[in-house]
Amino acid sequence: MNLTALLRGLTGGGLGGAIAAVHRSEDDLALALLQLSERHPQDHEIHFVARDLAGWSHEHLRRLAAAGHAQGLHLHPEPTDPSSLPAVLRRAAGDALGRLQAPTVRLLTDLRDLHRVAAGVSLDWEVLAQSAQAAADTDLASLAADCHPQTLRQMRWANAQVKELAAQVVLGG
Repeated sequence: MNLTALLRGLTGGGLGGAIAAVHRSEDDLALALLQLSERHPQDHEIHFVARDLAGWSHEHLRRLAAAGHAQGLHLHPEPTDPSSLPAVLRRAAGDALGRLQAPTVRLLTDLRDLHRVAAGVSLDWEVLAQSAQAAADTDLASLAADCHPQTLRQMRWANAQVKELAAQVVLGG
């Protein structure tokens, strides 16, 4: 989710809008991690670590749904089903584009996209944390303090994978 969409969700939504925005972006991150895992089963580190990292986003979704309930929101505590129509369409589009690329180029592209999604989620957590602090909502501030570091680790993992793969892809080695 981009900042404009986040801010649009916040206008008139207060903390509930911020919670809903982070919830949507965490769901996107969980789906992106699972799709990365599915697209690259031959690379065991990518496949299994991406699934483990998606578990963090799943936990964040459950905790955000509980926090949203306190704000009168009804957020789904489970991630989007990877077999849902929107997820299948996104995967099909990615797969169609991926067939035009070498596997390492596709992996690098997927990792760059994942990093962007994780960076967006990180910023959304920051907005929520600052808003919770300003509203003196210690429970919500604590939630952000617990979850945001894991999102940063998800982002750093994607960045480390890009660094490891970039020279190989770009220089063809």
